Amino acid sequence: MEAIVVKSTGSWITVRAADGKKFDCKLKGQFRIRDIKHTNPVAIGDRVVVEQTDGDSHGMITCIRERENYIIRKSKNLSKISHIIAANLDHAYLIVTLAQPQTSNGFIDRFLVTAAGYHIPASLIFNKTDIYSPELMKVLDELTSIYEKAGYPCYRVSALRGDGVPVIRRCLEGKVSMFAGHSGAGKSALIKAINPELNPRIGKLSVTHQKGMHTTTFAEMLELGGNGYIVDTPGIKEFGLIDFDKAEIPRCFPEMERFLPLCQYKNCSHTHEPGCAVKSGLESGEVSTLRYNSYLSILNDR
Repeated sequence: MEAIVVKSTGSWITVRAADGKKFDCKLKGQFRIRDIKHTNPVAIGDRVVVEQTDGDSHGMITCIRERENYIIRKSKNLSKISHIIAANLDHAYLIVTLAQPQTSNGFIDRFLVTAAGYHIPASLIFNKTDIYSPELMKVLDELTSIYEKAGYPCYRVSALRGDGVPVIRRCLEGKVSMFAGHSGAGKSALIKAINPELNPRIGKLSVTHQKGMHTTTFAEMLELGGNGYIVDTPGIKEFGLIDFDKAEIPRCFPEMERFLPLCQYKNCSHTHEPGCAVKSGLESGEVSTLRYNSYLSILNDR
């Protein structure tokens, strides 16, 4: 039968069949060595073919259908190996916090570049607005202006107070969406605010380091009702890009991409060449300095 992977704990993979029934499966041995570039051969959101075993209580995944898209990052401690976070997504949301903990601009831009590189629409959700000082609200206004100008929808929410939650709930209807962000950014709290019937584990913030302590240890697809699903992911400390050529990176910055055909040289790196349209856009303010610096940082990592 056809099914969708909704949870994977390593030992077992939980799938959801077309009738909504969920059951645990094992992965057929051949898939474990088919692609050594990825730490996980099957990912949340994968469409798979399952043969049921042990009556109707368990199954064996025999085929993984071709993915429409997927989002990956460098696997922890294995810089040349990637980890597939989720597949077949309609949208990816990064939960951003300007305090407790702080999400860096570099982290935001690496996430957005990865989403663009794998053809996944992305948005930013700025959470914990209830604790922001007037100074942080000014920073939020500046960031919102930069990212909306670049083409990314930005939302302001407080999972604690419920501010902005109805808007996010409407955005998720009928779609498979992914929530990502640092530990402590409030992903699980926001999911619970969106649908109180769900009960994701909500963690506390480390008082010493002002960083989130991990609560979600594996990705899981949660049913929201209204035909929508959220892929809740473990907190991510860093977001390392993988499998990107230098020439691809500027195309993953929407505000830069429209300038590329106007550059004097086809192989322009947008760093030092004469007649660079991207640099002209930077001087005119159409490309933000913040985003351009992120581009340079990512470029230097290649």
